[in-house]
Amino acid sequence: MPDGPDHELELTSPLVPLFVITNGRALPPDHEYEHTTLVMAAQDAAASARTLSPEAGQVVALVTEGFLSVAEVAGHTHLPLGIVRILLAQLEEDNLILVRRPIPRAERVDRELVSAVLEGLKNRFGA
Repeated sequence: MPDGPDHELELTSPLVPLFVITNGRALPPDHEYEHTTLVMAAQDAAASARTLSPEAGQVVALVTEGFLSVAEVAGHTHLPLGIVRILLAQLEEDNLILVRRPIPRAERVDRELVSAVLEGLKNRFGA
């Protein structure tokens, strides 16, 4: 293993393109995307796609036909999920994509309350 600056550049070179793709941006805290979050291009996104970076343009082209999940976008673009999330945040801020977040899971209900409601319905309607 050679020691020197060439060896260090060789180790860090795979990280440079990912940093360049996102323009050094991080994922904003208010733009959390789960794997199952669905994204679709806005109506005027195709016209604006020519001015985007190649990777962002590829994302917009993928989602112009309909909704795709964040995981599907990452799979089709062969980009890491974190990079795709940052690109999607940028596209959402520019109003080029529409985002449908998954419906949150229902919280557990109080069994006593449900039993009381059921008893009330039985008493009221006789079942």
